[in-house]
Amino acid sequence: MQYDGRMLRYHIAFHLPRAAGEMVVAEALDFPGAVTQGFDLADARLMIASAMEDLAQCLLEEGKPLPAPDPDAAADADLIELVPLSVYVGTPRA
Repeated sequence: MQYDGRMLRYHIAFHLPRAAGEMVVAEALDFPGAVTQGFDLADARLMIASAMEDLAQCLLEEGKPLPAPDPDAAADADLIELVPLSVYVGTPRA
């Protein structure tokens, strides 16, 4: 998959389970408020993308800017990935 170079990409920290029954925690390091969890890494990736989309939509509807990705974002995590933000802006299609 290839992404547009102008697309906003945020740093996501994934904290993997330490014991059976625990979930993967995903936290957007440079998108405040975007924190979620999933049953496995794939599920956590979907959940954090959805959380960022929902938060971004709320910000845009309130006329607020999206947070700027921080190239220096870091955390003590098991894995950090760049995740693109996908948000539809404009009038809903009929």
